[in-house]
Order: sequence, then structure tokens, then C-alpha cells
Amino acid sequence: MKSYAALVSTCIRSAVSAVVFGLAGFPLMAAQNLLLVENGVSRAPIVVFQDAPPLTRQAADELAYYIEKVSGAKPDVIEGQPDPIPEHAIWVGYQPVLKKLFPELVFEFEHPGEILLAANENHVVIAGRDVWDPDCLVMTNKSGKAINGVQQEYGTHNAVYTFLRDQLGIRWLWPGETDIPERSTIALEPFVYRYHPQFLARGGLLAYSLFESGGPGGLDDPSFYSGGPRSGYWMRAQRLQLSELPSLGGHGPWNEWWVRFYETRPDFFALQPDGTRGGVDEPPPGMEKPAPGAHTKHRTNVKMCESNPDILPQWLDDVEEELKQNPNKRVFNVSPLDGWTRGHCICEDCRAWDHPDGPIRSPFIWKGMAQDYLSLSDRDVKFANRLARGLKERFPDKELYVYMLAYGHSRPAPIEAVPDDNVIIGNVANFLLRSDMLDRGSTTGVPHRENFADWGKLTKLQFWRPNTGSPVGWQTGLPDVSFQRTIDDIKFAAEHGAMGIFVDWIREHWSTQAPMYYLMANLIWDPYQDGQAILDDFYNRAYGPAASAMKAYWTYMEDIREQCYGTEKPGEPDHDVVEFYNEERLGKAEELLDKAEAQAAEGAPKYVQRIEFARVGLEFTKLYTEIVRLMKDVKSGDDKDGTARAQVIANWEEMRVLQQEHPKAMMWRKIFGGSD
Repeated sequence: MKSYAALVSTCIRSAVSAVVFGLAGFPLMAAQNLLLVENGVSRAPIVVFQDAPPLTRQAADELAYYIEKVSGAKPDVIEGQPDPIPEHAIWVGYQPVLKKLFPELVFEFEHPGEILLAANENHVVIAGRDVWDPDCLVMTNKSGKAINGVQQEYGTHNAVYTFLRDQLGIRWLWPGETDIPERSTIALEPFVYRYHPQFLARGGLLAYSLFESGGPGGLDDPSFYSGGPRSGYWMRAQRLQLSELPSLGGHGPWNEWWVRFYETRPDFFALQPDGTRGGVDEPPPGMEKPAPGAHTKHRTNVKMCESNPDILPQWLDDVEEELKQNPNKRVFNVSPLDGWTRGHCICEDCRAWDHPDGPIRSPFIWKGMAQDYLSLSDRDVKFANRLARGLKERFPDKELYVYMLAYGHSRPAPIEAVPDDNVIIGNVANFLLRSDMLDRGSTTGVPHRENFADWGKLTKLQFWRPNTGSPVGWQTGLPDVSFQRTIDDIKFAAEHGAMGIFVDWIREHWSTQAPMYYLMANLIWDPYQDGQAILDDFYNRAYGPAASAMKAYWTYMEDIREQCYGTEKPGEPDHDVVEFYNEERLGKAEELLDKAEAQAAEGAPKYVQRIEFARVGLEFTKLYTEIVRLMKDVKSGDDKDGTARAQVIANWEEMRVLQQEHPKAMMWRKIFGGSD
């Protein structure tokens, strides 16, 4: 596993709880098992270190909550080292006394996000690398709600959830559905486990829920599904949300700069062939085009004159202001705005930054003209490096990073420029769910995977930032599950240097895609796991006696998807969902669910309920695909008597009922036309 220790600042004013790591593979002597709970009676209190930050302290409470759920006995939670030391205890976070209680272990930092779990015959330690500024522990989410516990690293919290998963056997299947084994005695054999994640930015897997909070037992944020879903707590339990770097996926601040500087500093913006500055003046889809001369935030395609040295001091002043508002901010996005084909600067200095041996890209579009031109990768990296070096000079005591998308005409790796050691490349390599997809801007048919691998040779600071598209109804909420492709793709990204992820977008359609999200979450925590074993674990824990039948159901859905994938018609972005999710196939899928439900009846009621959750997704798929089929008749004028139109309306009403009865099943807001 590769180390990214250089990413972690040890110079910031912070309180730190050390991760524990020791002599790899030291022999464990035969010893008596440690009883945490015996016949429904707690034998070991939880001890969390004094003045722990809020989320670390909360993790200790959540550990007590789940121990009670498993055994019926809730251990006491003690803050600070007790006197006398308990005979048996669960120690949450590093405390100096642990050196005496675990003399074989060495306590010091090594890797970002590193965790340590260990037990001997008397004590358990659950610790991780925690870094925080005690004066900056509050932030607000997108809804303006204050969230406590903001840190730079959350090792102990993630260690607690690793312990709950690996030692107590708890599984968070999907939001609000947790599988908790019950046993009156909890005993641990002596063990040592330490791990540090390769993906340091993990929260961008489910970006909609990145800033949402919540607690155990399905106590998610009250707004969880009002605009939803929002699965913040599920993400935390999967060790995604609280990661070591922020998850970025969007574009830079240049839209705001256009509003601020278009009059006073037009030279900041890209020179166009007609002598104007800015870019191709087109509004986003659905927005009215601004009046001539108007300069508004609608001008999303504005591009920068990246070679202009005067951008640097103004940008650094802006960073300084941002740091006053949020001293913990470490990563600053300087990526070009969207509209990757349009309006790039043609001034002599910018073109001098383009390497003459770069691959030819197509198309480049300006007002009234278009042509092929060189890759912009060298240009973008030189721009990012200039800003990154400015950060080091202006803020020598901080560890700050520039984030630059490898996107559009900068997808290929640069020929000569190399990203500095504080430049993070967000690689928009769209091979998630579409392993063999080609780069649209390439004139030679280069696959996205090849671009990603080439960047991985240049930098260890690479985020994987794929767009998912909607290959076989993924965004719509159809059962577009591609398990083996996902296993292969995430492993490929990891093997080629990915250290963060941001997916644009996963819309959280849980009843049709839950096993995919579960698989992805586990692989982002550890991409070298056996993906099929993760899926088998999901089926066994979710469906009990119906595990084999439900595995057959989800595998069948994957088979339909794979038959459909790659058959789209020329010029059409999506596949024919009516053809592939047809009555015959969906009928067979329903038979598989019926078989599973009959098997599940032999077990606990929860198994039948979980199968019914999947059935909601199948019912949605039937209703939606029938709407698509009927609308063809409506639009073509073949619906003379209005029968098709009436059935479309009836199907929408049935989906509204599903929404009311099963609000957690789908991201209904998107299905009924809401925006991201």
C-alpha cells in the first residue's frame, strides 16, 4: 500500500490523538479471551481520552449504543483516564497509559487516516490518527445547519466503525437498514489490526450526502429524504464521510471572477479570435440568454487567460480571505469552468504553454468558428503550478493544495509539465460503469483508462472524478447494476494511483441499486478486497435464508444490464430501456423475487421486508419503462383515443403512491423532475 504521509500537516495548531502502530507480525501469546459482555452484563467500560473532539467523543457513545444493541448491556462511557485503571476496558483514542497496557505496541504517527485495533486478555484499544483545531470545530452544511466535529483527520471515529463491523459483525446495508447480530456474551480473542486507506478523499462517492449528519439507529438528519435521499450517517458508518481530505469535484471560482472583474481586468479572461475576452457567451441549458452587454453568473463558459501573471496575486488575496473564514481549508479549486470545448484562450503566451507534441483534440469552439488544436494539459498544469508555488510563498507555515481537473481537452497527460507536490489532479476519466469508454475529445480513440494511467505515472496526488452518465438507466433509477465492472474499475483506479474520489453523480436510488452502493463503499475503503465476497456478505446479511435467491435476482439484473450496455444507437446518449427492461425480463425478475420471498418466510420478518424493498424498485422499473413505451405513441400521434396518455398519468400516480409509502426507496425528487 502506498503512503501519502506528505499530505498531512503536523505544523498546524492542533490537538492530536496518535494512531497506534507497532511491530508488524509480532507473535501473539496464547491468552484468555477478553469478555466485554458476559451473559448480558457489561464487564468493560469505554474510556475516551480527555477533551476529545466532538465526533471522536460521539463515536465512543455510538460504540456503547451498538454494544447494547448486540448484547443488551450498555457499557459506561468515561472521559479521561480513570483512577484506578479498570481491570478491563475499551480505550477509544490514544492515551499515554496504553503504553503500559500494550507494551508490545509502538505509539506514533505513520500514515494519514491510519487506524489501530488491538485486544489482549484485559483491554481493547480502538485508536486512529485524529487531527483537529479546537477553535475550528463548527461548520455549516448546504442547508445552513451547524455541524459539530469538523477535523482534518478522523482516525479514531473510523476505527470505531471498523471495530463494530469486524469484531461485532454489524452491517449498514442501506440507510435506515442495519443488520445487528444478537448475542448475550461478547468475547474477543487477542488480535492486532492496523490499516490506512489509500483513498484519502472518500466522501465524494455519494456527493449528495457529503455534508449531512445523523446518528446510529437510522437517526439520520430530519431532512434526510425531504429533498433526498441524504444518507450522511450511512456514509459515516461505511467510513466514507469522515476522510482525510475534502472531496472536490466541481470547477474553479472563475464565474465569480467574471462578475467581479470583467470591467476592471478584462485581461484576466481568455482572448477570443474576435478580440473579445471571456469565452463563448452561452447560458446553461434552460436559462435565458443574457441581454447583449449583460455580465451575469449565467456566463458559465468563461475561460481564463491562464498565462497572465497578474491572476496570481489576486487569487492569493482571495485565498487569504477564505482562510480567515475557514482556517482549516486546505484545498483550493482552480479548474477551468465547464463547457470544455468552448472559448479557450488563444493569446500568444497561453499558446506558448501548449506543448507542440501534445495530442490533437477536437473540437475547439469559438464564436463563429471551430477547429482542432493541441491538448491543453501542459497549459493547465503550468497554471496550477504557478498558483501552487504562490501558496507556498504566501503561506509557508500551512500545507495547502491546488486542485486542477484533468478534463475536456486536458484529459491526456501533459508531455512536459509535471504537477508540483501540492497540486492535486482531479481526473475526469469516465470509465466507472463504462470500462471501455473512449475520450470524446480524442481524435485517435484513446480510452479514458489509458488517460488515467498516464497521469498516474506523473503524480501520486490524483483524484478519480468520473461522470457516471446514464449507461442503462443509472441516473433514472433503473436497476443498472454492473458489479464486476465496478470491482475492476475501482481496483484499476487504485493500482494507478487514485487517492481520492468524487463521482458525478450517484443519485441514491436504493431500492434498485443498493448492492452497488454497498460494494462501492467497501471498495473505496479498501480497493484490494474481493469484490464478489463483499456482495456475498451483503446477500447473506440482508436476506438470510433467501440469500441465494436474491443473489440470483441481482445477478440477473446485472446480466440484463450487460446485454444492454454498448447497444445504444448512433447519436443517442442512452439505451433503449423499453427493449431491454421488457415485460418478459421483468416478469422473470419478479419470479426470482417471489422465490426469494418464499425462502425468506423461514427466517425473521426483516428478510421479507428487505425483499419487499427491492420489489419497490422492480415496480418502479415496470411503471417507468411502460411510461417510456406509451409516450412514443403519444408523441407520434398514434394515441388517437387517449388511452396511452391516460395510462401514463395513471403510472405517474402509482409512482407517487410508491413515493409516499417508501420515501427511502428512490431519489424521488429526481424522478419527478427536481434539479441536482
